[in-house]
Amino acid sequence: MDLLDKAITGENLSAHELSKLYEYDIFTLGKAADTIRKKKYTNKVFFNMNRHINPSNICADVCKFCAFSASRKNPNPYEMTIDEILAQTISSYQRGAKEVHIVSAHNPNYSYEWYIELFSTIKKNVPDIHLKAMTAAEVDYLDRKFGIGYQKVLEDMAKAGVDSMPGGGAEIFDEKIRKHICNGKVSSQKWIQIHQYWHSLGKMSNCTMLFGHIENREHRIDHMLRIKNAQQDPQIVEAKNGGFNAFIPLLYQKQNNYLKVEDFPSGQEILKTISIARIILQNVPHIKAYWATLSMNLALVAQEFGADDMDGTIEAEAIQSAGGAKSKSGMGKDDMVYQIKNAGFRAIERDSLYNELQEW
Repeated sequence: MDLLDKAITGENLSAHELSKLYEYDIFTLGKAADTIRKKKYTNKVFFNMNRHINPSNICADVCKFCAFSASRKNPNPYEMTIDEILAQTISSYQRGAKEVHIVSAHNPNYSYEWYIELFSTIKKNVPDIHLKAMTAAEVDYLDRKFGIGYQKVLEDMAKAGVDSMPGGGAEIFDEKIRKHICNGKVSSQKWIQIHQYWHSLGKMSNCTMLFGHIENREHRIDHMLRIKNAQQDPQIVEAKNGGFNAFIPLLYQKQNNYLKVEDFPSGQEILKTISIARIILQNVPHIKAYWATLSMNLALVAQEFGADDMDGTIEAEAIQSAGGAKSKSGMGKDDMVYQIKNAGFRAIERDSLYNELQEW
């Protein structure tokens, strides 16, 4: 049995061994990943109607890869009020958004109570919208700042109406790389602990991996293996009673930051990474090709290399676009549906937990 077959069957292999999957040609990897994908979802490509809101870019932490937080590279600090965030949420909901995705910088000016009031206010006024909020890095920041324990932060979030967590803040789990690119941010171990405790509350979350900067292939595989090992029993996940919903390989955006990266991954390297993720992470239901970092064209190609989801319409996006991505104004639903169908797939609108709402 060769390496690819061993990986497909889930044999216990090291990150060093599995990193050699990159030596396979792209079509062999793509065919293997696509076979796994089609067994799960046939020819479906998922998307949702969502709105991204980023309350503030004033951040207590300094990550070298970040172009979003207020700094010399981005000297335009801002912070939104709860009323402003609620107004945007209501407006998006009235236009058909079914999810609001709230991720912010680690703003030292917001109180702990501010966050809890924000979530409860949104849920009180727009009870039907799915509230996805707070990365594990934000949870860790609140824990460090207020000393109340990440478990209480998560419990309070759930009580206030947060439905699921995004996967941000994971970056790359290797601690030497983290020390260079995001020193002082949540550790890899605590990131996983936060998500596992959230899952124990019966809640779902996503997981991400920032790649294409100073990491190597083995670092990526190590990251995937830690996600695989952290995932709950697949039956629990399938019942949507806690676990990782989707793995999202986030392509590093190279503009307007302090991480000097000259070698950018090729399209083949990106597609190989997505294919390998589908092969290794068979206990994570979905692999998302996030068009906001990959571009729409490459995200569509990725659907033939193991991915099955595009994310959503977004409406407004500030974090990736600050680094050079062409996603600032989001994408209309009609355009999303057209692009998916034109690429030969079935366009399936989903909710935030991947319940199918409509085929377009």
